[in-house]
Amino acid sequence: MKIPRWPLPCRSTLIFAVFLCFLCALKVWPQIPTAKEPEAPKPEVPKDFLGRATPRGAVLGFMAAAKKGNVEIAALYLNTPLRGEDSQNLARQLAVVLDRRFPARLNQVSDNPEGSVPDPLHPDEDVIGTIDTEDGPLDVVLERVDRGKLGKVWLFSRKTSDSIPRVFDELNTPAIEEVLPKFLVNTRLAAIPLYEWLAVFIGIPLLYLLTGFLDRLLSWIVGALRRRLQHDATLKNPQLLRVPARLVLVALTIHLVAKRVSLPLLARQFWATVALFVTVAACIWFLLLINGSAENYVLKRRPNLSGSVLRLFRRVVDGLLLFAGFLFLLYHFGIDLTAALAGLGVGGIAVALAAQKTLENVIGGVSLIADQAVRVGDFLNLADVQGTVVDVGLRSTRIRTLDRTVVSLPNAQIAGMRVESLSARDKFWFHPIFGLRYETDAEQLRAVLDAIRALLVQNQSVEPSSIRVRFIRIGAFSLDVEVFAYFYACDWSHFLEIQEDILFAIISCVHDAGTSLAFPSQTLYMTDATSNGVLRRASDAHSVPHEDGSVKPPEVHDFLPRAG
Repeated sequence: MKIPRWPLPCRSTLIFAVFLCFLCALKVWPQIPTAKEPEAPKPEVPKDFLGRATPRGAVLGFMAAAKKGNVEIAALYLNTPLRGEDSQNLARQLAVVLDRRFPARLNQVSDNPEGSVPDPLHPDEDVIGTIDTEDGPLDVVLERVDRGKLGKVWLFSRKTSDSIPRVFDELNTPAIEEVLPKFLVNTRLAAIPLYEWLAVFIGIPLLYLLTGFLDRLLSWIVGALRRRLQHDATLKNPQLLRVPARLVLVALTIHLVAKRVSLPLLARQFWATVALFVTVAACIWFLLLINGSAENYVLKRRPNLSGSVLRLFRRVVDGLLLFAGFLFLLYHFGIDLTAALAGLGVGGIAVALAAQKTLENVIGGVSLIADQAVRVGDFLNLADVQGTVVDVGLRSTRIRTLDRTVVSLPNAQIAGMRVESLSARDKFWFHPIFGLRYETDAEQLRAVLDAIRALLVQNQSVEPSSIRVRFIRIGAFSLDVEVFAYFYACDWSHFLEIQEDILFAIISCVHDAGTSLAFPSQTLYMTDATSNGVLRRASDAHSVPHEDGSVKPPEVHDFLPRAG
């Protein structure tokens, strides 16, 4: 039996279909679900109840245990071969050394379980601070030690622990708590000694008042010297120490006193934070004063600038300064700013979308004021509003119309409109076109043109280079003359006054030349049987104006020949 062969197109189609099935099989085969063995649950990492999972937790936990007198617990933070009473004495000595010599930078100690930026040579060590000793600086090092079931914890390194007894013997300055009366040290409010409360609520205000007395003394001395050198008894005492400078003096005094007096570590940390807050507040206050002075200076030097735009710019800069100070404090305390800035960006986008129209008007107002397209006092001609600008705000512009009403237009709308400022004209255009009667001959017309030119040249309010008086066309019922010139005037009312005098003078020039102004008229030519078909002008008839101003057209009987 003979097997028939398929045509070539059918065979090609079959091969292509088989190839597609093969590709689909390759694509689907890895996705066929297979039975998987259940994953074994990962063992939970035990948590250290002493808080030694991070360097900062280890330091704070050790200081808290030593502060409470739990030297047995404090000894668990040391990587030392000593045991029992020896390890407890070492923990007590380390607490005293840290309390006296450790720099007040606890907030800079890493709170990361991996520590700060690791040293490739010593990946499990973290230097948290440096202590000044007689033999030179000593690094306080924490090392990560594997404690079996507890996992890896941070402990004071063995090298640091071995150096503590020598540094402890160098301490000869008594702590301030040993000098003050016992009731100030033993009396505590919210676990804080009474003398620290008194220093905060009495010492700092008293120190600020002392800076005020210092300011008055220096101002009186400098003022007396100025009056004596300039021989002017009316000169006042200058203010040398403003509030920001006085705050800087307070912060500097706190820093020096805390450095000289042997305070506990937590107290030094507190006063260092207070000094930082005061310094940041003083710097921001000083920059705000500079920003305000810059605004006043620009307004004095450029009075044509709008105060609203400068005020907006000043407030934006003030807000940025305050925000920068706030971010600096957050960064100082070790707070990650990435999430905060990302959230701020998303919140800013949401606010921008919600206040889209308001921001559009504000940006339009800033552009109008910056370009000085609209200023207070300008007489504007907008699409359907004509009046004087009363106020240019950040959101809208108020215009007093000729009806004495006030119209408020959004700045975004004005920015997209055709704004014609009539008050910005440096010259006023005088452009009348009038017609003379057809009976005016060429000599009379030239006399009228010459007289008007001479009239304009002699007037001091007319720009000489702009004068143009021309016979422009022969109209339907008049000989048209164009007068073109620019007038110098203070305002529109002054221009109308000058224009009125010139128009009266032009009428006089026309009459003096022996002619008159034309008005709509017609001449009718008629024929009769006796004229042999020759046209004859019957009469001239002119449109007669009514009392109400309308023009009466000529009647037909005005052109008919009269009887007799």
